[in-house]
Amino acid sequence: MIVDAHHHLWDLSVRDQGWITDPPMGVIRRSFLEPDFVAAAPEVATSVLVQTVCVPEETPEFLAVAASSDVVGAVVGWTDLTSAAVGDSLAALVDGPDGSWLRGIRHQVQGEPDPEWLCRKDVWNGLAAVGAHGLVYELLTLPHQMPAARRTVAALPQVEFVVDHCSKPAIGSDPGEWAELIRSLAAHENVTCKLSGLVTEADWKSWDVATLRPYFEVVLDAFGPERLMFGSDWPVCLLAATYEEWLGAARELVAELSPDEQAAIFAGTARRVYAL
Repeated sequence: MIVDAHHHLWDLSVRDQGWITDPPMGVIRRSFLEPDFVAAAPEVATSVLVQTVCVPEETPEFLAVAASSDVVGAVVGWTDLTSAAVGDSLAALVDGPDGSWLRGIRHQVQGEPDPEWLCRKDVWNGLAAVGAHGLVYELLTLPHQMPAARRTVAALPQVEFVVDHCSKPAIGSDPGEWAELIRSLAAHENVTCKLSGLVTEADWKSWDVATLRPYFEVVLDAFGPERLMFGSDWPVCLLAATYEEWLGAARELVAELSPDEQAAIFAGTARRVYAL
């Protein structure tokens, strides 16, 4: 059975998702609830539900979902890292209703115009508070933001970091510069990486496993199976692939690895990182 280390849910009757309003996003411009995920991913034993918008109300909602779900085993939520009260906000989440399901924090750094946003002093103070509360921090970054991510993980060795979506390489382009940056992140033992999000960084209509393989081989070489974990990025993946299509592609990518190495990528790493 699989651990899906990265998926989302949203209910448009509760809150709009402004990032899916453009016409190309029409496939996912509807609500996706926990029963929908369970139906889409029958092989998944446990999952990690990840934040979608930077509003404080979403995290308690997701914690309640985890508390009532037989599949969702952990939540990665959001809080304002730049706030002087970030420690109090994290304590309220961890100690509040269903707070035991909270295992990480994420912010959409990819949307920050400042490529050095992660290196701000207030952000580093917020990240230190995340680590002090026993939570991981998820790096949702684009390649041009990876130098700041590298300096951040080096400056905060006490914090566990997770790279989302392999930091979104431009699939189909020369992976050289991105590969160098991902290896520099992997050099720090406090960083793991999600094998997720690759199909939506490729051509949505014409991607194939051969197109993805060079990027997979980079992260596999950099992190090793013990620091690499499968994530579906469902329902965002539906822009380019069904759940089954991406899962099948991931299985094909790891097919030459040993059974133990495959088990690490599909379950073991996520169980360790998120204390599942």
